[in-house]
Amino acid sequence: MIIKKSEFTISSPTVSRCPNDNKPEYAFIGRSNVGKSSLINMLCNHKGLAKTSSKPGKTLLINHFIINNEWYLVDLPGYGYAKNSKTMRNKLEQMIAQYILQRKQLVNVFVLIDIRHEQQLIDREFIDWLGESKVPFSIIFTKADKISGGRAKSNALLWMKNLEDRWTELPPYFVTSSESKEGRDAVLDYIEEINHSLKAPAGEI
Repeated sequence: MIIKKSEFTISSPTVSRCPNDNKPEYAFIGRSNVGKSSLINMLCNHKGLAKTSSKPGKTLLINHFIINNEWYLVDLPGYGYAKNSKTMRNKLEQMIAQYILQRKQLVNVFVLIDIRHEQQLIDREFIDWLGESKVPFSIIFTKADKISGGRAKSNALLWMKNLEDRWTELPPYFVTSSESKEGRDAVLDYIEEINHSLKAPAGEI
């Protein structure tokens, strides 16, 4: 996929305030400080599209970006930021859950995982919840440039293998780096394949 145009559309405090059209939506979510804004900017080749910050927990709304006038990239708040108040965490969790479970235009959730770390309980619980809720999702491992290529690959494989204690079919996954643009084409091609399947008449996929 070639991204010719990417623009911020709207920030919404609730799912009911999200754009009122039928374009497919791809949501990006992960723990705070996982590199979500940098990844979004890298995918769209637009350095200032999503606002990056040295302080985690800055995304507090549902942010829509229109891509090629065809589909939406949705930047969701990060989960599990301990320095947010309990009230704020509960509010964000409710907003995220409502969007993921109620938004009919949502076709895939990309869960971002820092490839440098072992499987964290908060990530695993979120992924298991998506599976239990029958929400289509994929995993994007971020910050692959921070470690060697061999270790990045082995860390990703181990992370996925650890899902086998509960999962019989593993979700797709991608290894990425916002610095080197590793994984960019693979993620965008995956989105393009889904978009194509949505347009194809029944029986032609």
